[in-house]
Amino acid sequence: MTKVKIYGAGSIGNHLAHACRSKGWDVTLCDIDADALKRTKYDIYPSRYGLWDDNIKLLHVDELKPKKYDLVIIGTPPDTHVNLALEVLMDYPPKVLLIEKPLCAPSLSGCQELLVLAESTGTFVTVGYNHTLIKSTMRAVSIIKKGRIGQPLTISARFQEHWDGIFRAHAWLSGPQDTYLGFSDRGGGACSEHSHAINIWQHFSHALGMGRINEVSAMMDIVKTESVEYDRVCQLNVRSEKGLLGTIVQDFITESVRKTLCIQGTEGFMEWHVNYDSNNDAVFYREEDGETHKELIHKTRPDDFMGEINHIQDVLEGNVKASPISLEKGLDTMMVIAAAHSSHEKGKTVSIDYDEGYNLNAIK
Repeated sequence: MTKVKIYGAGSIGNHLAHACRSKGWDVTLCDIDADALKRTKYDIYPSRYGLWDDNIKLLHVDELKPKKYDLVIIGTPPDTHVNLALEVLMDYPPKVLLIEKPLCAPSLSGCQELLVLAESTGTFVTVGYNHTLIKSTMRAVSIIKKGRIGQPLTISARFQEHWDGIFRAHAWLSGPQDTYLGFSDRGGGACSEHSHAINIWQHFSHALGMGRINEVSAMMDIVKTESVEYDRVCQLNVRSEKGLLGTIVQDFITESVRKTLCIQGTEGFMEWHVNYDSNNDAVFYREEDGETHKELIHKTRPDDFMGEINHIQDVLEGNVKASPISLEKGLDTMMVIAAAHSSHEKGKTVSIDYDEGYNLNAIK
């Protein structure tokens, strides 16, 4: 039986514990906070999934014993991810390590070291940009790969969602000051927390053969008080390695949620919508015949994570060589996040030189 250890009994830890248990896997969920473990058992998990699963082992991190796991998941705050990942890889490297997004804080501290260590241990390290693995994304990629919309002219991506939804799912938090979300330098703020938009832009750019983002011009709306400092709006103009231009918008203020991506081509367009309605994602596309097609793709909230866990199962079984959630793809997204902060602070367009490695020296 696949043995899983999850660090972090917050929202993402519960989602992924349920997804792993749906596979019948052996799950241990741990945290440094005893209250978080209690919330998991008596509140979060049963309120989402109907009842508590007694097969999940709940442990304080101090109770953990040295043991090798097939899959280790890190669902702690972003500024703890890299150090914890390094510790896992140095002590008992698992077959697969899944790190929740964003991979780290914009400082990029330890990123290159993590890549080198992962390669030396042979652990397949992934980063939790699960939207690349949902059914609507796979369908959208299949459409554009058939060349139905012609040559790409631009991509625009938006993840705009008021963070009230986040706090409703984390009722034990009184506000952003109680969590990393209120601090951009800890991996919070709209640029990092909603970086699914950056990641999905890059995912479709790769599918189109247009490469990584290597040029960024960003503007942010920063909220700074005595208790918090975060970007609530992040708007990016970007260019890919093959010259494709596009825009990315991420914010914490939009009440009418938008999680969309649009590719305009020479012969038509393709639009990708997450949570198009309460039951479906959607894909729209118009081909050279001028007819607009609309496809609804049924989805529940747990489905957002099952695609990711199904993919990891394929990795564990040796059926995956290249992954859209690989460490390298997650690092590429972190480079754009760091570049966005740098661009905003400097008030100018910055470039990313990937040959310099995953560190701030690569942003110029």
